[in-house]
Amino acid sequence: MASGRERRAEADTFTARLNKQWHRVRVGVRRAAVDYFRGNGSDWIALAGLLMAVPLIASATLANSVWFSPAALVLPVVVGGLLLRPASLLGLYAAAATALIVESVQLGPYTEGPSRVTPGVVLVVAACGFFGLLLAQFRSRVGVPWRRGGTMLFDLRERIRVQSKLPGLPDGWHREMALRPAGGQSFSGDFVVAARTNGGRTLEVVLTDVSGKGMDAGSRALLLSGAFGGLLGSLPPHAFLPAANGYLLRQDWDEGFATSIHLVLDLDSGDYELYTAGHPPGLQLSAGSGRWEEKAAEGPLLGVYDGAQFDPVKGSLRPGDVLMLFTDGLVETADRDIVEGIDRLTGEADRYVAGGFHGAAWHLIEAVAKDVNDDRALLLICREGPTAAATR
Repeated sequence: MASGRERRAEADTFTARLNKQWHRVRVGVRRAAVDYFRGNGSDWIALAGLLMAVPLIASATLANSVWFSPAALVLPVVVGGLLLRPASLLGLYAAAATALIVESVQLGPYTEGPSRVTPGVVLVVAACGFFGLLLAQFRSRVGVPWRRGGTMLFDLRERIRVQSKLPGLPDGWHREMALRPAGGQSFSGDFVVAARTNGGRTLEVVLTDVSGKGMDAGSRALLLSGAFGGLLGSLPPHAFLPAANGYLLRQDWDEGFATSIHLVLDLDSGDYELYTAGHPPGLQLSAGSGRWEEKAAEGPLLGVYDGAQFDPVKGSLRPGDVLMLFTDGLVETADRDIVEGIDRLTGEADRYVAGGFHGAAWHLIEAVAKDVNDDRALLLICREGPTAAATR
């Protein structure tokens, strides 16, 4: 009992209470900082700091207007446009306007010297405030603060990249893919979803080209890649494109069509089925003849009309054969039709036959469509012959 009372007495000392309060303050500040960085917390800390900066800048200007120009008030205005919400931003603008008025009165008319509050200074500060308010209103409407905007875009890009990864294949098979967005951007309207189904014995790959290009099609490509990834393997192969077509129709987009090609490959026998929805044909290289053959199935664009039918074309990959799937940006341009583009692609691809097409996807895009202002994607599936397997 005595020891318990002693411990309680020690806990009730002034030092102990002070330590508790200090701990609570540190935890509260840390939580507020984390919430603010995530965009969930209040902006009062940033507002307080910027409001304190305004009189400091005004005082420095009044003390030495040569080194501290009245236009320096644009600094808290710009920072506030990036950090604050619209309501808080208006309070900061009121403080900056008050500081300009004080500086104008104390420094005298601008006709008496260059280091005064001139009409140009007022216009610059007002213009920065106007654009900052537009940015703040846009962020408020979207609900994504600037601190999280770049992180969110990076996360979206990585999700598209992860979803486009091809699964590993058993010995005797080689696969690779290259994707080049239009204009060197990070987002593309072309994407790939793939999965090993049927106990890993079947490879299903869907290469899709969403209408539009680059950033304009990137958001729709992200939505469709998630939906197609969920459908792939959950439905029989013949039901995938009809389900994807129905999904696009339900979105009711103004520019809501897409082309797609769906490969269903038996990794044991090499037999495959190829379903096409308005997409360029696949190309198969026969190791026996050394010739490329087009594999074109029947099917309309996705998202055009309901009840569309997609009939497959069948084939088989023997040892040494190669199957190449691609989007139209690789073979079709304004000054080159698709037939000429396919001929150029197969001509370049013949250079990689001896090497087994290892590392060929990226080089083929560079050789055939390096400067094309369109999204480009190329997928290679190779069944290695005995010589290539032994070399590898």
